Amino acid sequence: MALFALTLKFTDPERRLEVMPTHREYLAELYAAGKLHAAGPFADASGALLIYDVADEAEVRGIIAKDPYTEADVYEIVMLQEWEKRFPPA
Repeated sequence: MALFALTLKFTDPERRLEVMPTHREYLAELYAAGKLHAAGPFADASGALLIYDVADEAEVRGIIAKDPYTEADVYEIVMLQEWEKRFPPA
Protein backbone atom coordinates (compact mmCIF):
# COMPACT_ATOMS: atom_id res chain seq x y z
CA MET A 1 0.00 0.00 0.00
CA ALA A 2 1.04 3.59 -0.60
CA LEU A 3 0.04 6.89 0.96
CA PHE A 4 -0.94 9.75 -1.34
CA ALA A 5 -1.39 13.35 -0.20
CA LEU A 6 -3.93 15.50 -2.00
CA THR A 7 -4.09 19.23 -1.43
CA LEU A 8 -6.88 21.15 -3.05
CA LYS A 9 -8.17 24.71 -3.32
CA PHE A 10 -11.89 25.37 -3.06
CA THR A 11 -13.30 27.29 -6.02
CA ASP A 12 -17.03 27.41 -5.26
CA PRO A 13 -17.60 27.87 -1.50
CA GLU A 14 -21.41 28.03 -1.67
CA ARG A 15 -21.78 24.88 -3.76
CA ARG A 16 -19.18 23.15 -1.57
CA LEU A 17 -21.37 23.67 1.51
CA GLU A 18 -24.37 22.21 -0.33
CA VAL A 19 -22.43 19.06 -1.26
CA MET A 20 -20.54 18.72 2.05
CA PRO A 21 -22.89 16.16 3.67
CA THR A 22 -22.55 13.68 0.81
CA HIS A 23 -18.81 14.36 0.58
CA ARG A 24 -18.42 13.55 4.28
CA GLU A 25 -20.46 10.36 3.88
CA TYR A 26 -18.14 9.34 1.06
CA LEU A 27 -15.07 10.04 3.20
CA ALA A 28 -16.55 8.02 6.08
CA GLU A 29 -17.00 5.06 3.71
CA LEU A 30 -13.39 5.39 2.53
CA TYR A 31 -12.14 5.59 6.10
CA ALA A 32 -14.13 2.51 7.13
CA ALA A 33 -12.66 0.65 4.14
CA GLY A 34 -9.12 1.65 5.16
CA LYS A 35 -8.62 3.83 2.07
CA LEU A 36 -8.54 7.22 3.83
CA HIS A 37 -5.81 7.92 6.38
CA ALA A 38 -6.81 11.51 7.29
CA ALA A 39 -8.70 14.47 5.85
CA GLY A 40 -9.74 17.97 6.72
CA PRO A 41 -10.01 21.57 5.56
CA PHE A 42 -7.42 24.23 6.16
CA ALA A 43 -8.27 26.60 9.03
CA ASP A 44 -9.01 29.45 6.62
CA ALA A 45 -11.38 27.23 4.56
CA SER A 46 -9.38 27.92 1.38
CA GLY A 47 -8.85 24.24 0.66
CA ALA A 48 -8.12 20.88 2.24
CA LEU A 49 -5.61 18.09 2.75
CA LEU A 50 -6.53 14.43 2.29
CA ILE A 51 -4.23 11.46 2.76
CA TYR A 52 -5.24 8.23 1.08
CA ASP A 53 -3.93 4.71 1.75
CA VAL A 54 -4.17 2.92 -1.59
CA ALA A 55 -2.38 0.47 -3.86
CA ASP A 56 -1.22 3.04 -6.40
CA GLU A 57 -1.89 6.37 -8.12
CA ALA A 58 -4.49 4.84 -10.42
CA GLU A 59 -6.56 3.77 -7.41
CA VAL A 60 -6.38 7.17 -5.73
CA ARG A 61 -7.36 8.93 -8.94
CA GLY A 62 -10.38 6.64 -9.21
CA ILE A 63 -11.36 7.45 -5.62
CA ILE A 64 -11.01 11.18 -6.26
CA ALA A 65 -13.10 10.92 -9.43
CA LYS A 66 -16.01 9.44 -7.45
CA ASP A 67 -15.92 12.08 -4.68
CA PRO A 68 -19.08 14.24 -4.59
CA TYR A 69 -16.83 17.32 -4.48
CA THR A 70 -15.32 16.27 -7.81
CA GLU A 71 -18.73 15.70 -9.35
CA ALA A 72 -19.87 19.14 -8.09
CA ASP A 73 -16.69 20.82 -9.45
CA VAL A 74 -15.98 22.79 -6.26
CA TYR A 75 -12.17 22.57 -6.17
CA GLU A 76 -8.92 22.51 -8.10
CA ILE A 77 -6.16 20.02 -7.35
CA VAL A 78 -3.07 21.82 -6.13
CA MET A 79 -0.99 18.69 -5.60
CA LEU A 80 -1.36 14.93 -5.66
CA GLN A 81 1.81 13.15 -4.64
CA GLU A 82 2.93 9.93 -3.00
CA TRP A 83 3.85 10.61 0.63
CA GLU A 84 6.19 8.75 2.96
CA LYS A 85 5.07 8.70 6.56
CA ARG A 86 8.12 8.88 8.84
CA PHE A 87 6.61 9.76 12.21
CA PRO A 88 5.35 8.18 14.26
CA PRO A 89 7.33 5.10 13.26
CA ALA A 90 5.29 2.09 12.24
